[in-house]
Amino acid sequence: MEQKPTRVRIVDAARHLMLTAGLARTTTKEIAKAAGCSEAALYKYFSSKEELFVTVLNERLPGLGSLLGTLAADPGGRSVEENLTEIARSAALFYEQTFPMAASLYAEPQLKRRHEEVMRDLGAGPHKPIEGLDAYLRAEQQHGRIAPDADTHAAASLLLGACVHRAFAYEMSPERRPPRPLDEFAAGLARTLMAGIAPS
Repeated sequence: MEQKPTRVRIVDAARHLMLTAGLARTTTKEIAKAAGCSEAALYKYFSSKEELFVTVLNERLPGLGSLLGTLAADPGGRSVEENLTEIARSAALFYEQTFPMAASLYAEPQLKRRHEEVMRDLGAGPHKPIEGLDAYLRAEQQHGRIAPDADTHAAASLLLGACVHRAFAYEMSPERRPPRPLDEFAAGLARTLMAGIAPS
């Protein structure tokens, strides 16, 4: 069987280790070993662990950023509620996978500060989805499909905040999972948000 290209193996290994060990405890040395290459080979493709993390987010996880960018450029023929349902579903899946990766950084303040600095230099960070959803909602507002006085930033923060919350809030519940299936959660969230921002 043909072996995957080195870059693909590196990204796959990074995703696996970041999900299982957390971002703080995953090293480029471990990633290279898991990918079956040298650490020097890893650095031919990626300048830092943070760049690799951003690549994992963009290439191996649900495409939240690309979805938001597409909708902001062209809201499309579906209703705002249908688009928000799709965004909520994608965001919930995205945060379900990224939250365990990034949570370990909060136990290592110095590493967290370095990670944040590099992420800023890369133009990435957890604020980007909020900005993307805000841009989409403002585009819908310009088309008259959202109330002119609606606070689009607040609406974006509410929707994505609920999706982040879903990713970690139920680990200690007796069932260890959210009480509602993902599709039901996404539809309910979109419907409830629309009640506050729809034009009168």
